[in-house]
Amino acid sequence: MSNVTETLNQMKSKFNADAAAGMDVVFQLQIENNTYHIIVKDGNCDMVEGSHDDPSVTLTMDGDTFTGVMDGSVDGMQAFMAGQLRAEGDVMLATRLSELFPLG
Repeated sequence: MSNVTETLNQMKSKFNADAAAGMDVVFQLQIENNTYHIIVKDGNCDMVEGSHDDPSVTLTMDGDTFTGVMDGSVDGMQAFMAGQLRAEGDVMLATRLSELFPLG
C-alpha cells in the first residue's frame, strides 16, 4: 500500500488550484480494501481516508492501476475499457484528475 499512500501524498503536493477554480466535487477512490475521498472545492483540495456520503464520482481499481494512471504510465481510458478501472457517477469528471493532479 505504500505506493498508493505515496501517490496520494504527491497528488496533494502537486494539486493544481487553477484547474480547480469554481469546482465543488468529491472524487472517491476505492483502492483494493481502502477507501479515500478527495474534496475539491473553491480551488482547495482535502484528502480524507474513508467513504463520503455523496461522492461526485467513485473510482474503483487496484493499487498498481491507481499509481499507473496518476503517473501517466497507464492510460486511464484503456484501463477503464479493459475493466481494470470502474467508475460510478459523473464519469467525465474522472478525466479531470490528471489536470487537477499533474503527476506525469
